[in-house]
Amino acid sequence: MNTTDSTNADPTNTNHIEHTVSTEHTADHTVPTDHTVSSEHTVPTDHAGHVDPEEAKVLAASGRPHTEHMHSVPRLATPHTGAKAKLSALLGPAFVAAVAYVDPGNVAANITSGARYGFLLVWVLVLANAMSVLIQYQSAKLGIVTGQSLPALLGNRMNPGGRLLFFAQAEVIAIATDLAEVIGGAIALNLLFGLPLFVGGCVIGAISTVLLRFQGGSSQGVFEKLIIALLLVITFGFIAGLFIDPPAPGKVLGGLIPNFTGTDSVLMASSMLGATVMPHAIYLHSTLVNDHYEGRNDRPGIKRELFGTKIDVVWALLLAGSVNLALLLLAANALHGMAGTDTIEGAQHAVVQVLGPVIGTIFSIGLLASSLSSTSVGTYAGQEIMHGLLHVDAPMWACRVITLVPALVILWFSTNPTYALVVGQVILSIGIPFAIIPLMRYTHDKELMGKWADGPIKHAIFIAVAVLIIALNVLLVVLTFLGKA
Repeated sequence: MNTTDSTNADPTNTNHIEHTVSTEHTADHTVPTDHTVSSEHTVPTDHAGHVDPEEAKVLAASGRPHTEHMHSVPRLATPHTGAKAKLSALLGPAFVAAVAYVDPGNVAANITSGARYGFLLVWVLVLANAMSVLIQYQSAKLGIVTGQSLPALLGNRMNPGGRLLFFAQAEVIAIATDLAEVIGGAIALNLLFGLPLFVGGCVIGAISTVLLRFQGGSSQGVFEKLIIALLLVITFGFIAGLFIDPPAPGKVLGGLIPNFTGTDSVLMASSMLGATVMPHAIYLHSTLVNDHYEGRNDRPGIKRELFGTKIDVVWALLLAGSVNLALLLLAANALHGMAGTDTIEGAQHAVVQVLGPVIGTIFSIGLLASSLSSTSVGTYAGQEIMHGLLHVDAPMWACRVITLVPALVILWFSTNPTYALVVGQVILSIGIPFAIIPLMRYTHDKELMGKWADGPIKHAIFIAVAVLIIALNVLLVVLTFLGKA
C-alpha cells in the first residue's frame, strides 16, 4: 500500500491523494484508527499548514469529516470517534437554536393572538411547534452527517457571484432578525428602568457582545449554558402570570380544535404558522452541532449523536413551544378584548393592570432575557453565514456591529419601533425559501448523506411542511404589501 507524506507534497498537486488506507470501521462511520489524518484523507498543505482550497472543497462536498480544522475554508468538523458519550453530553445545541422561537417578535405575535381571539388559535401554535421540531432536526442532522454547516455546503457549490448574492439576502435576514431582538430589549429596559430606547439598544448591544466572547473553542460549553440559563429566565418570566390566574382547562382543550371566526383570524393563523421557522435558526443549528465538539476528542458515532439530537431538539422546542403557548394563554385568559395590546409596551401595561406590578416586572425581565439571548444567537448565525458563504472568518465583534447598527438607527429615528418589528417579520418571510429548500434538497441527497439520507416518506412529509410554510410566508408578504396584514 502506497502512502503520501503530506508535509513533503507539492501543495499545487492534488493528484497524489490516495483513498485506500487501513481504517477502523465503526457502526456508522469510518474514521482513522489513531485520530490523525490517514493517507485516505491526506490533504496537500503548504508549510503554514493551510489546506489546498480545491481539495478542501472536494472533501467538504463528500461529507467526510476531516480530523484537522482547516485554516483555509471550508473548515471541517471534529470527526466522529465513536466515543461512548452520556446523553447529557449530547444536549445543548438545540436549546441555543430554540432561543430563536422565543424572541421579542414571537412575544408580540402570541400576545396579540390571545388578546384578539382568545383560545381560538391554540391549535395553530401546537402545529407550528411540531413543524419546527422537524425542520430543526433536519438542520442538525445535516451538520452531523456532513460535518459542514448549511451555509458552508451552499458556499461549496456556488460560484463566487452566487455566493455573494446568497450572502446578501442572508445577511439582510440576519439584520432583520436583530431588529426585533434589539428593539425588544430596548423596550424591556425602558419598562424596567425608564432608559431611552436608543440607550437601551446600546446596552443590549454591549451585554450581548460580552456573551459572545464565550462562543467558540473551549468556552463553547459555557456559552451554551449561559443561553440555556437565559432561556429558563424567559420561561419563568412569561409563565408566571399563569400561576396567578390560570386558564380553565376546558377552554384550552377547546382551542386544540382547528377553527376560525373570520378572515382576520385566518390571516393571524397564517402569520403564526408562517413565522414558525426562522431562517437564521436553520443556518445556525447545522453549525451548533459541530461547534459543540470543537477541541474535543469524545465525539460519538453518527447514530448515537443523531439519537441524542432527537431528544435535544424535542426537549428544547417543547420548552420554547410551552413558552409561546403560555404567552397566548396568558393573553387569552387575562387580556382578551382589551385595547392597546398590539404593541409590546401595551401588552406589558395590560399585564400590570390585570395581574399586578410584580407580574408585569417579571414579564419585562423575561422580555429582556429573550432579547439578550436571541440577539447573541442571531449574531452567531451571522458569523457562520459569512464564513460559509464568503469564506471569510470575520471576528465576532465585526458581525455584531453589522447587525446592531441598523437597529440603533431605527431606535434613534423611529417614533414607532414596534412597526419595525412588523417590517422585520416580512423580511424574514422573504428569506424562508432560501433556507428551507436547500435543506430539504441536501437531506435527501444520497451522495451527500449516504445511508442517512431521508427516505421517500420522510422526504414527502418534509416537502409538505416546506410548501405549507413557504406558501403562508408568501401570503403574509403579499397581504402586507397590499395593506391588509
